[in-house]
Amino acid sequence: MARTSLAARFEQSITLNALRAYIAEFISTFFFVFAVVGSTMSSRNLVPNAASDPTSLVAVAIANAFALASAVFLSANISGGHVNPAVTFGMAVGGHISVPTALFYWISQMIASVVACVLLKVIIIGQHIPTYTIAEEMTGFGASVMEGVVTFILVYTVYAAGDPRRGTFGAIGPLVIGLTAGANVLATGPFSGGSMNPACAFGSSVVAGTFKNQAAYWVGPLFGAALAGLLYDNVVFPAQPAVAAEGVGV
Repeated sequence: MARTSLAARFEQSITLNALRAYIAEFISTFFFVFAVVGSTMSSRNLVPNAASDPTSLVAVAIANAFALASAVFLSANISGGHVNPAVTFGMAVGGHISVPTALFYWISQMIASVVACVLLKVIIIGQHIPTYTIAEEMTGFGASVMEGVVTFILVYTVYAAGDPRRGTFGAIGPLVIGLTAGANVLATGPFSGGSMNPACAFGSSVVAGTFKNQAAYWVGPLFGAALAGLLYDNVVFPAQPAVAAEGVGV
């Protein structure tokens, strides 16, 4: 029985509609990573010591907000607009997406991130691809917790914005998600980088050739995303039984 169920889920993950979803995730994630990593490189080009300049932090936060809002809006009606392995993981934990489909989403997102960073490295000569780093006053564990907290906030926002009980997704949902990401970058950028996105951290690390502290950008966000999904669906805003919701029997 379990094998049959797993096989059925896998077959659903290789349909034409599923392929469209993977392509949509690839395009949206590519656009997001290209904009976010590119904005960091632009800041470094304009400001010699961008790491200690507050205007650089604001610029990167705005880029995160605008890019994520646009990327989510582009693919929301096709793939759900995850643009982030942590969001996909949170949706899988909540039962909104099957595990095989989630794995294909991850592959699409990570390949898109690597391709975006490779393209930036090729066309912008003289600059290294920036990677997410942990401040000296932070430990790896502390950075992982911080990334987990901001990812929890982001994924919780994704759940709330995409909840059909709140009405149609429209354009306000992606905007709220983008603004949340921008606020999180402003809060945590100087300390852990404000990644919230394992694919973005992975792609830049692959192209830069360094995986230092990479675990902090996976463990924390995945745990935070799972907690957000479980908390929203089971505690804060659980689904109501049809009888209670409609007041009539079936």
